[in-house]
Order: sequence, then structure tokens, then C-alpha cells
Amino acid sequence: MGGADKMPAGRLSWLLLGVVLAFGVAASPAQASRNTHYDFVIKETNVTRLCQEKTILAVNGQFPGPTIYARKDDVVIVNVYNQGNKNITLHWHGVDQPRNPWSDGPEYITQCPIQPGANFTYKIIFTEEEGTLWWHAHSDFDRATVHGAIVIHPKRGSVYPYTKPHKEMPIILGEWWNADVEQVLLESQRTGGDVQISDANTINGQPGDFAPCSKNDTFRMLVEHGKTYLLRVINAGLTNEMFFAIAGHRLTVVGTDGRYLKPFTVDYIMISPGQTMNMLLEANHATNGSGDNNRYYMAASPFFTNIGLPVNDKNTTAILEYTDAPPSAGPPDYPVLPVINDTAAAAAYTSQLRSLVTKEHPIDVPMEVDEHMLVTISVNTLPCGANETCMGPGPGNNTRLAASLNNVSFVPPTVDILDAYYYSISGVYEPDFPNKPPFFFNFTAPNPTVEFQL
Repeated sequence: MGGADKMPAGRLSWLLLGVVLAFGVAASPAQASRNTHYDFVIKETNVTRLCQEKTILAVNGQFPGPTIYARKDDVVIVNVYNQGNKNITLHWHGVDQPRNPWSDGPEYITQCPIQPGANFTYKIIFTEEEGTLWWHAHSDFDRATVHGAIVIHPKRGSVYPYTKPHKEMPIILGEWWNADVEQVLLESQRTGGDVQISDANTINGQPGDFAPCSKNDTFRMLVEHGKTYLLRVINAGLTNEMFFAIAGHRLTVVGTDGRYLKPFTVDYIMISPGQTMNMLLEANHATNGSGDNNRYYMAASPFFTNIGLPVNDKNTTAILEYTDAPPSAGPPDYPVLPVINDTAAAAAYTSQLRSLVTKEHPIDVPMEVDEHMLVTISVNTLPCGANETCMGPGPGNNTRLAASLNNVSFVPPTVDILDAYYYSISGVYEPDFPNKPPFFFNFTAPNPTVEFQL
């Protein structure tokens, strides 16, 4: 495969490939924007987190960025003006974009990046999507601060497959680095070692009450007793799967990734990077001063099972507050979350995900397979180059980490692959991606032998 390096089979270290269902949930039609054009101005913005001021890239001066509202079958135009200091692209995560790959956004895959001072117009075509998706930068680590929600409402005249919510709220889980995220990536590329772990996890851009210098800015969601709210939870983090819960309240999951689900009620969810989950929250606690608190923490904590690697294990919090209840003197109640390596808790949640199959929301599953493929996602090691100092795993610091699919790693070209395909530009890619890995073993073994471990 062109633009690729082949990995030594004997040095492979494979990661478990998780299968994520693609579903989602809808929102109140009354809140949908009729404006199908958006202007996104990307430029440097100063923000303060964890007691430190820092310059970040942001859209329209917002972090997280603005929400895009649309209806099923809409076409949305986004004019992007790059007033930042580096190349960038944007991606509309989970949007199918039928016959419209030019607007998908991955850098050097479907387009060359938007250079500083330039602009680019994206055309987002919504077809089957209905619910919550998100957009983010698709260049380097810019996604850490350049991201936002996409809300796709039902077509006018259609009905909800669940109780219409009183209000809806995007809840964006993210990560925060005190260091410049571009330098974090460059250092990892230079040494071949793992990426420096983030300094905080965040909810709607804020670390929460228990992080330094953060309590006054903790995100608050205001609710009224007896009303139902739709939470649109997005994991915009770069590395961590997360558990999420709200103290004293159960959550009814109704969708994920732009598709509806058969509703089920849980005490917590587990959400992977890039994934969205939609839940109905009933504000059902007493507001007559009978002893209930009027404030409850919503909290997220990492789910991480590789004990050999460093991880940002910090919880992040926001506050759910009843506006029609007497204020309580004590702190908000805190939810019970699974421990960081609770695989059983994660599996118990994901095993309940089922598509909502109805006449109004059919699922078309192909019954005949034309070509069988087995694709393994792995993090491999390569030998350190001559006169290089590397920080990959293993004794002697003589290896570099490199991700691969079926033992093939992608190397960014100088011409985007879509242009090379349409204009028959040779030397950019090769149509020989393997349909199976070159080496087989038990990819899901809980305790693989040493040669298959990082």
C-alpha cells in the first residue's frame, strides 16, 4: 500500500478491536435552526485552565466550539476561515456524506489542509442521520480544542420514538493539556514514545470542582422538578474511554452516533472517544425541602485496562442544580462510578445497545457478503533509526511506536489521496490493502505472551 511502512510480524503488539454500534437520538424540532449556513473563524484565543493562561486554537472564540443545528435530509454549508497560525481541516464525525467525499475533512485523505489566511467551504449532506454527532479538527492534535456538537432534528412532521424532552443539553467530555498540544504531538513523533498524558479531563471545557483554580467555572445545568431533559453526551477526548453518571438520577439511553436505540435505563454509561450517547434525564427529586439535596454532581472518570501504560485517571465534574428547590448548605451529592479497570461494568453497559427497528426507523442489514475482511488495529514497534534516541517500549529505548491496520501504517503523502485517485496521480497510494493480517494468534487473549505485549 503506497505511503506505508510494513511492520515486522514478530514484533507486533495488538490491541483489542472494539466494535461500536452506530446509532443516535433526535431533539426538539422547535430548537432546530433554520439557518443552513455557518461561518467558522479559526484563530488563536487565550483561555485559563488549572491556574494557567494558555493560547489555543478555537472556532469563533468558543471552547468548545459552536453547535451546528440541522434536520434530517438538510444540507448545511460551513464557510471556514483559517486565521490561525497553522494548517487545519475539519471533519463532520459520523455524517455519511454520500457521493460527497470532498467535504469529509481528513487531512491528506480527502483534502489538503486549509492554510493560514485561506478559507474553504464545506458542504455537509445529512441523509439517514438523526440525533447527535459532532465536528472536530482532523489535523494533528487540533481536535483537543477545535470541536463542537452537531444536533440533527427529525424532519418536520415526524414524531419522536420517546418522550419529547423539555430541554436538551450538549455534554462534551474532553481532555486538557497545560502544554501546547502541537508540541505534545511533535515530541511524541520525535522520540517514538507514547503521547504525554493530559493534565485534566473536562466537561464542556471545564475540569470541575476538584481541579486547581476551577471551582468557580464548573459547568452547571439548571433543571426544574418534574421535567424531562435530553443529554447529548459526546466524548471529544483523544485517548480515554469514560464512565459517566449523575448522582441520584438514572439515565434512559435512547440513541448513539446519529441513530435511535431501544431505550434502556442505567446508573452509568461508558462512552468511547469519538462516540455520542443520548439519554433522557427525569428531574424527579423532591423540591419541597424534605431533605433532598438540590445539587448533584455529574461526573466522568476514565475506563482503562492496560496497567502497563500511564493514564490521566482524574475525574471531572459538573453540577445538576434544581432551580425550584431550596438551596442546600452541603456539597452536591456524588455519583458512584465503576473503578478505572472495571471491564465487567463496561461490558454490562455495551451489551445493552440495540438498534430501534421500526417502520419509521428501519435498519437495512445486508444479508449477502461479497468480500470477507479481517482488519486488526494494533500499536506496533519499529526499530529506532541510526543516530536516534527513541523512547518506545522495551529495554534500551531502541524502538518507536507505530499504529497499523493489518500490519500496514499510514504515512501522510504530499498530495491528498482523493485527488490522486480522481486524477490518476501515481506514487501516492496503492490498491493492495491486505484483507487479513499477515500473522494470526489469539487477538483477544486477556494475557498474551510477552512478544505480543507492549
